[in-house]
Amino acid sequence: MEKGSTGIGFFSLLGIVFIILRLTGIIAWSWVWVLAPLWIPLALFVAGVFIVLLIRSKGSERNG
Repeated sequence: MEKGSTGIGFFSLLGIVFIILRLTGIIAWSWVWVLAPLWIPLALFVAGVFIVLLIRSKGSERNG
């Protein structure tokens, strides 16, 4: 049996809930914040990769 993700993730589900609440008028948030559960994890991942690459490049400058 394969291991892996099945189904929808927490942030995707939260994003869908926020979109539905926005479209039905229950919340009046800006679309930036309604879609935040979809873009914030991606932004954190990209920032993490950037930091790791930055640390790695600083380390290689010291060694070589």
